[in-house]
Amino acid sequence: MIEFRDVYMVYEKNWYALQGINLRIEKGEFVYVVGPSGAGKSTLLRLIYMDLFPTAGEVVVAGYSSSRIKPKEIPYLRRKIGVIFQDFKLLKDKNVYENVAFALEVIGTPRRKIKEKVLKVLAEVGISHKRHAFPYQLSGGEQQKVAIARALVRDPFILLADEPTGNIDPEGTREILELLKNINTSGTAVIMATHELSLIERFPRRLIRLEQGRIVEDTGVRS
Repeated sequence: MIEFRDVYMVYEKNWYALQGINLRIEKGEFVYVVGPSGAGKSTLLRLIYMDLFPTAGEVVVAGYSSSRIKPKEIPYLRRKIGVIFQDFKLLKDKNVYENVAFALEVIGTPRRKIKEKVLKVLAEVGISHKRHAFPYQLSGGEQQKVAIARALVRDPFILLADEPTGNIDPEGTREILELLKNINTSGTAVIMATHELSLIERFPRRLIRLEQGRIVEDTGVRS
């Protein structure tokens, strides 16, 4: 489903964000990507949803190749991929319902279908009772649940999570991890960049460790 073929990513002269990455992730896997700051975790995730393109090598996602994809095809690839971030990236002037609905509005989903899907996904992540609240009225954990709902509302088969618990308290972190586990159990592949090794101890899965842009460990453990 996702394959990196001898991928290099160079941001500046002599600075390799990624070096010689060869990697395959199958449908329905749960994969941690770990490593110190600057190791290349976020770059790897951005290459998957083709926000970046490799300097050399090839990334293939759901049959789309980084070396052959056309600009008009990129939005169709991204509809298959949900992305959540450490800083939530919610629209401050929209309430919970509107934040999630917006992800469907921009792709022209009929209004009746939007309401049905948004209410369903808000219930799934346990935040439907807050659907009229605005981001500033929510805790960090609640905001991340909204971000997850927004990522899931398009029914993606890949969920990318870039340090999703970085701004959340321990209780919220536990809830987010449980939610990601349930999402994965339903068949969605989850690829989670994190520096919190305690999460991995709680829920062991395949682990890919990056250092200075290289894979130095891949446990290969699949769920």
